Amino acid sequence: MILITGGAGFIGANFVLDWLAKTGEPVLNLDKLTYAGNLENLASLEGHTGHVFVQGDIGDGALVASLLAQHRPRAVVNFAAESHVDRSIHGAEDFIQTNIVGTFRLLEAVRAHWSALPGAEQAAFRFLHVSTDEVYGSLAPNEPAFTETHRTEPNSPYSASKAASDHLVRAWHHTHGLPVLTTNCSNNYGPFHFPEKLIPLMIVNALAGKPLPVYGDGQQVRDWLYVGDHCSAIRRVLEAGRVGETYNVGGWNEKPNLEIVHTVCALLDELRPRSDGQPYAQQITFVKDRPGHDRRYAIDARKIERELGWKPAETFESGIRKTVQWYLDHPEWVAHVQSGAYREWVQAQYAAAAPA
Repeated sequence: MILITGGAGFIGANFVLDWLAKTGEPVLNLDKLTYAGNLENLASLEGHTGHVFVQGDIGDGALVASLLAQHRPRAVVNFAAESHVDRSIHGAEDFIQTNIVGTFRLLEAVRAHWSALPGAEQAAFRFLHVSTDEVYGSLAPNEPAFTETHRTEPNSPYSASKAASDHLVRAWHHTHGLPVLTTNCSNNYGPFHFPEKLIPLMIVNALAGKPLPVYGDGQQVRDWLYVGDHCSAIRRVLEAGRVGETYNVGGWNEKPNLEIVHTVCALLDELRPRSDGQPYAQQITFVKDRPGHDRRYAIDARKIERELGWKPAETFESGIRKTVQWYLDHPEWVAHVQSGAYREWVQAQYAAAAPA
């Protein structure tokens, strides 16, 4: 069994679904179920004996310790994080508590558990920390992409909190010997993405006839990684990554935000045309740029390909088409997320099973 933290969120849920489908190894899934944690993402696993869900906080050291003692997972994969830059600008405290304090308490509980394991289990144990390219800061247009040795220069409260968590993970390895692995990924997209981030927001707003807000001039560049590719990369790092190492995971898809929005609009024009026959791009609205908005991120993913043989399977063209089609095929999911009805569903489904 492996322990996944944050396994009801966007990337975590995709990872849990992929893991069970591809490996069959049981998963213990610990998620606090904040606004972005949604058990509807895992509805297809209802009754699955290989999926054990516990609602709880990685900052609850006693709970984590009890789960480790009871289930004895061979690995921990830490997805749990507050991750929305805009929210971090307006309220940083949740990011400090989850991403820094929570990671510290999780590391301490895992270290105590790992230290007491018998020799073979201790040697095989892994703690994989999932992080972001945003810890590296911003790149000029012609600068080389981020490598694993690029220094951290976070510019938002979110990225600063993630950089701090990365440093804690590194320190627990070098000081205490905890067998850690870290991945720093580029912008993910795909199914189950909460509609506050760029791509799902554009899809949902376009279909609702609302404005498509684009910050500044829309020329902020990001590398885009299909979430299924990210999941396969994490599985590969967990399987064969060198202890103590960091692996950058990217999609080799650098694109400005405005191009992403136009691509989404063009796909919707094809797959779900507006009733008036006009293009969705008419709904694009430029808004004031957010404070401290990083201009460019780019991931150099050659290390993970060279050492572990991983590279993305999806092109941006194939991945974005799958993503738009998924949102068109799942209007109920979108409606529930936006209305908050899924929270009532969670309460009804898990009230009896919630940990004391």
